[in-house]
Amino acid sequence: MRPLKVLVTADPYIPVPPRLYGGIERMVDLLVRGLVARGHDVTLVAHPESRTDGRLVPYGAPPHVGAGPRARELWQAGSALWARRSTVDLVHSFGRLAALAPLLALRRLPKVQSYHRPQVPWGSVARASRVAGRSLAFTSCSTSVFRARQATGTLPGSWRAVFNSVALSTYRFQSQVADDGPLVFLGKLEPMKGAHDAIAIARATERRLVIAGARAEAGPDAEYFDREIAPHLDDCRITFVGPLDDAGKSELLGRARALLFPTYWEETFGLVMIEAMACGTPVVGYARGAVPEVIRDGVNGYLCRSLDEAADAVKRIDLIDRGAVREDCQMRFSDTEMVAAYERLYLEMLDA
Repeated sequence: MRPLKVLVTADPYIPVPPRLYGGIERMVDLLVRGLVARGHDVTLVAHPESRTDGRLVPYGAPPHVGAGPRARELWQAGSALWARRSTVDLVHSFGRLAALAPLLALRRLPKVQSYHRPQVPWGSVARASRVAGRSLAFTSCSTSVFRARQATGTLPGSWRAVFNSVALSTYRFQSQVADDGPLVFLGKLEPMKGAHDAIAIARATERRLVIAGARAEAGPDAEYFDREIAPHLDDCRITFVGPLDDAGKSELLGRARALLFPTYWEETFGLVMIEAMACGTPVVGYARGAVPEVIRDGVNGYLCRSLDEAADAVKRIDLIDRGAVREDCQMRFSDTEMVAAYERLYLEMLDA
């Protein structure tokens, strides 16, 4: 296969890769590095402080909000794409669909638009598909993003799911954990993520719980931590360690008996689940959104529909083979698998 010239775009709000949290930016980084390792020529249009194995075209500046700044950033991204339209084989956007507008009518140039959140501008997707035809394809990180519209026959454009991934080398596999190894909750500390249910599950199973993640400092969820989390912290049975970098996540998840993922949100993926699985740690999660696509019940964790079911699942967690958890992660969620999936899509579009 000949090397491809690929132009990748990301929103300019967070550097690629992110310093702490930023799931989309993490996927963009893994994709670019993987494509370059496979011999492709990659240009990344992203935050000015991004670091990439490809070529960086920086754009955007704070505050990123308001009609003026957002229009200016949209113009910057669109201009970068237009200027390079005749020098690349394919454009892959992880940013705003509107940035692709200058290229939509160029049907000889394949374009991919990826969505990692449930908020898809379906009207814009339909209009862009009519203009671009088969030269535009859409991907999402799970079928949960588009399956409702697919089921009702109202899905515009061509869609496929490409799972998010994890760099397996970043997370150390732990084949065994201590008998008193803790349960772990890792994620944003806001009501829809269910940290309060994690506390209830830990109490019901008489297990220690370590809570990690960033708390909301402003907005409607700012009081959540003080109201639902802080009263239960005792520095012994239930502890809070704050945000963690990759090394911290690997250490904490590796010594956990299970990751608790009691989400109240229709998750489009849930990256922390596969980070735990990379360590061999099974996941106990509520069957919402994409969670049933990630958790294979009884293989890499348990799917639950209530707090009581989750507590029962924790009591059966030792029936899960941690080696099988890591093996399943490597087979379905490794960075090499994600890069290969996108590469297959690129070649299909170029052949078409």
